[in-house]
Amino acid sequence: MSILYIVATPIGNLGDITHRALETFKQVDVIACEDTRHTLQLLTHFGIRKPLVSCRSQNEKTASAKIIELLGKGQSVAYASDAGTPALSDPGAVLVREVREAGYTVVPLPGASAFATLLSVCGSADKSVIFEGFLSPKPGRRRSRVRELMESGYASILYESPFRIVKLLADIAEIDNGRRVVVGRELTKLHEEIVYGTAQEVLDDFSERSKVLGEFSVFIGGKNT
Repeated sequence: MSILYIVATPIGNLGDITHRALETFKQVDVIACEDTRHTLQLLTHFGIRKPLVSCRSQNEKTASAKIIELLGKGQSVAYASDAGTPALSDPGAVLVREVREAGYTVVPLPGASAFATLLSVCGSADKSVIFEGFLSPKPGRRRSRVRELMESGYASILYESPFRIVKLLADIAEIDNGRRVVVGRELTKLHEEIVYGTAQEVLDDFSERSKVLGEFSVFIGGKNT
């Protein structure tokens, strides 16, 4: 049956895979993925063998055409990004749009996302949260966007690499050092860490570390919280 399934996968802990995701991987004809090597490891762990098609940000348009061709032959396809929910700071949006415009059904399979995982432990009373994902690596653009987000009055969640996390925290503290911040490092993984405090407190914590490793999600509280 010609259906594209958008499948959320674990962001670290493989135990977070859903039963529905595994059953879908087993039942579809083809699995499209951001990185075939990464997804192959996931599938091998669960004893699943399927043909794989690369669909990453660099080739998403052409890969979408190939996937539509497979759907046109009556095949079913599942799509997974490397970790979390596709199209949330990951490839997938172009594929979904192209497949829908071609007239085929797209079915979402919910699951892990760093955004929802961090938000669940923030203790936030903010009713509105802006999901910004990764900011520009250019310092000027990054600082400008951080200021816009913080002055909007809404809470926000960002993603950042270990190479720029201290710089991002410094930008936040410079704008409002008393703003509430929660940093999730290596969420769901062996060395998971969640750091709470004011912008200045969290900056001081990470600035004092000899090494800063891992993948980061950052919650910035709203202006009046």
